[in-house]
Amino acid sequence: MGDTVRFLLGEEERALSDFAPTLTVLEYLRRHERLVGTKEGCAEGDCGACTVVLSEPNGEGGLRHRAVNSCIQFVSVLHGRQLITVEHVRQGDGSLHPVQQALVEKHGSQCGFCTPGFVMQLYAGWLEGTLTDRQAVKDWLAGNLCRCTGYGPIVEAGLAAGEAKQPDATHLAHTAERLTVLQGDSMLSAGNSEARVFAPRNADELAEVYAMHPDAVIVAGATDVGLWVTKQHRSFDTLIDVSRVADLSGIEDTDSGLTIGATCTHRDATASLAQLHPDLGELERRFASIQIRNAGTVGGNIANGSPIGDLPPALIALGAELTLRHGDTRRKLPLEDFFIAYGKQDRAPGEFVERVFVPRLPPGARFGCYKISKRFDQDISAVMAAFRVRLRGGRVADARIAFGGMAATPKRALAAEAALVGAVFSKATVSQAVDALAQDFAPITDMRASAVYRLKVAQNLLRRFHVENSTDAPPATRVVEHA
Repeated sequence: MGDTVRFLLGEEERALSDFAPTLTVLEYLRRHERLVGTKEGCAEGDCGACTVVLSEPNGEGGLRHRAVNSCIQFVSVLHGRQLITVEHVRQGDGSLHPVQQALVEKHGSQCGFCTPGFVMQLYAGWLEGTLTDRQAVKDWLAGNLCRCTGYGPIVEAGLAAGEAKQPDATHLAHTAERLTVLQGDSMLSAGNSEARVFAPRNADELAEVYAMHPDAVIVAGATDVGLWVTKQHRSFDTLIDVSRVADLSGIEDTDSGLTIGATCTHRDATASLAQLHPDLGELERRFASIQIRNAGTVGGNIANGSPIGDLPPALIALGAELTLRHGDTRRKLPLEDFFIAYGKQDRAPGEFVERVFVPRLPPGARFGCYKISKRFDQDISAVMAAFRVRLRGGRVADARIAFGGMAATPKRALAAEAALVGAVFSKATVSQAVDALAQDFAPITDMRASAVYRLKVAQNLLRRFHVENSTDAPPATRVVEHA
């Protein structure tokens, strides 16, 4: 096994061999490299001040670039990748990069604390060629907070930067070759005398190392586990970093549905989910920010068992099925059966979520999902609702209704479903199902919403779903935002 994290910092090679596995990329940059342009704001991946870019070989002779929040990423994620900070984006002659120049010319900075994060997020957008129109720039910047400049000048800078010349392909290919060498051909096992981190390269290595260390903490994008460290100040004896498990990062698209690998990021899954149903694409668009969607995984959103995770209710309504693996043994179970109680899932020590299968909608089925939160962008759901109703001859042949934020786990509304099945899909029938939701759920009051509000919203969302799907021509996906 390799015992050293090897990566490029800008264009320079770096090697880390004695470090705490929970050392964050931000801490490493500021304390060890003295690169203090990257800022700490929230320490939880919300404000974007710590944004950096990670680049890695794309398998086609070039590079794939991802903007991530360095405050919650552990240094093991750097292995075999290039880390680019605000100090590295200037031109070879020392002049400003087009993104930086655009922010200057458009007056996109006042106090300047947030500016490095905006530079890096727009730099990532420039690398990916996504700064194509005003709405695209606004979506791209949803994970970056500025308290004094105002977003108008920053958006204008993004539009201007999007017109700049793209990077040289020859240089990108050379960097990809260097990174391939640094990745090596063995599983990473690094850390210090007190704690270790393993970074398997494939599912077989993951199964082997997790069976050997069943008490280890699995970390994928660190969008949840990272906060255990930065906010709860927890430490771990053993981490297993699955961000390099390539054979679980893809999506298989068949006539029956989608099979999504557990390490597939939300950003990578968005297009396929949107093709399955437009509401799923809109849900992913509102899932945190680009930086979080670049790191957070579909498997992680399921495996952490959060009662307010956005994706599980939608997948439960669609009838998704999990594949769990322990060593060479696999088992399958319906997604709704995975969630047992708050903080408890049907997963044995050493067993991990390998894949999730999401079936396509059957003929005659209608689907809708709705996220209710205080902000449109970058917010946690107060209520997440998903409905799938299949009609036959005007009657409900079957129904699947699932909610997040209404119970200790993502949960189906079985009483409401029973009120619908076999009946005409009418206002009167839906009213009975609405009343039945009070039997299904007894939500709590917390900082996001009161129990009364949650139940009322859940009931009204069922009514809304009926209104939107009571004709033969369901409306297009609801998009509240305007350019």
